[in-house]
Formats: sequence, C-alpha cells, structure tokens
Amino acid sequence: MNAFFDQSSYEIKVEWGIRGAREAAKREEILIIVDVLSFSSTVIAAMENEALIYPFPPPINEKANKYADQLDAELVVGREKAFKTGKHSLSPNSFTAVDRGKSYVLCSLNGAACVEAAKKIPALLLGSLRNAEAVAEAALELKKKTGKPITIIACGERWEKASGNENELRPAIEDYLGAGAIISSFEGSLSPEAFVCKQAFQGSEHILSSLIRNCGSGRELAERGFAKDVDYCLQLNVSSIVPVLSGNKFISFEPSLTLF
Repeated sequence: MNAFFDQSSYEIKVEWGIRGAREAAKREEILIIVDVLSFSSTVIAAMENEALIYPFPPPINEKANKYADQLDAELVVGREKAFKTGKHSLSPNSFTAVDRGKSYVLCSLNGAACVEAAKKIPALLLGSLRNAEAVAEAALELKKKTGKPITIIACGERWEKASGNENELRPAIEDYLGAGAIISSFEGSLSPEAFVCKQAFQGSEHILSSLIRNCGSGRELAERGFAKDVDYCLQLNVSSIVPVLSGNKFISFEPSLTLF
C-alpha cells in the first residue's frame, strides 16, 4: 500500500474490508474486525452461550463441509436454509444455552473473509456495538503491553453482480458506526480517518437504533423476516465478551492472555 494511505504515524486507525485487513496484518498491528450485521455479533452471541466458533472463509461449499466434519462441528448455514432445517445460521438469535460446549464452523462473505485475510497476526479481535467498550479495553491492554498500533476494520458489504472493473466493496454504515463506538472508548492519537469515524458515531448515537434499522443492511434483514436480528445487533455495550482468534478458533480475551 502507498505510504500516504497507511495512517502510519497514528496509534488508532480505520480501514475498510478485506484489503484493509490484509494491509493491517502486513504491518502486524492489533486488529479489531467489525461486522455488526452480523458475523461479529453472532460470534459474540455464540460465545455468550459457551459455544466454540471456528471461522472459515466463504463460500459455504463442500470444502467448508469437510472442514466442519474434521472438527466434528456443525457448519452454520444461511438464514433461509436454517429456518427450514432448524440448523444454526448467521442469526445471533439461533444460538442458545443448549449450544454450550458444541462446535460450529461459521462462514460469512465479509467478517469471516476479513478474518481469513488477517488470521496470521498475533492479535485479531472481533468488535461490534454489543461489546464496543469491552473490545476497546482489551485492545488498549494489548497496546500497552506491545506498543503496537490498533486498526479497526469496518468490513462493509459487497455489491452483487459487480463487473470485472468494479470494486465489490459497499461501505456499510452499521460497521462504520460500530467502529466509531469502539474508537470513542480509546485513548491515543487518532488518524483523520479514525477521528471522523468517531465523530460519526458520537454525532448520531442518539438516533443509532433508527439509523441501523433503516440503513440498507437493516432493511434487507427486516424484509427477509429477520428484524429481531437487527434489534439484537444494535444494542450498545451490553456484552463483556471479546472474541480473540487463537489458532483456528475464537476464545474469550483475558488480560493474562499471551498473544505476542
């Protein structure tokens, strides 16, 4: 990446999507991946119910099925298929207390893809609106120990049927606001990109629920019958769970955890 764009002189940075995750991973920074609707929120929901989550890059195909079989895990399917089969999906509400100790392989076009792009770094955390303060606290703890900067990745969405010369990334305000919520709890020098992201959240926090319900991603889920998922994901600072990638699965962050 051109040095003009790496925000290298700042402690707190913001990037978008898979390319942003890959570039931050090259710099071996502390990463927080934010996919509010709903990879990050769903992993948190699963871990709140003490399930084990193994991320896997999209698509959901035979390779993903084989990986789940190797782990003796259930492959999480699409919402519509889950509704018909009773299996788990990217819906955070599909995880309950009966999932304690069970293993799941979770794919998603955005969140899991960003995890795959950056999975070799020592410190990869998942953030959402639900755990914004908790994930910020965890990242700051790692920053104090290592001196590493922090990059927040707003995953965004993908345009359907993009032509060969088009960028597939579609910025998603729910991820940007989730990133801003996390940045609002940080101490340290903010890049201009991170500063504007923080201001976006703080300037709209009083109408956060309305914005996310009525943004493109929120409307899409509601129109498909998953409005309760949106309601779940837009709750602010209600969880202390901070997923951190350890090997091939997520575990809950603890201050004593050695990552670097």
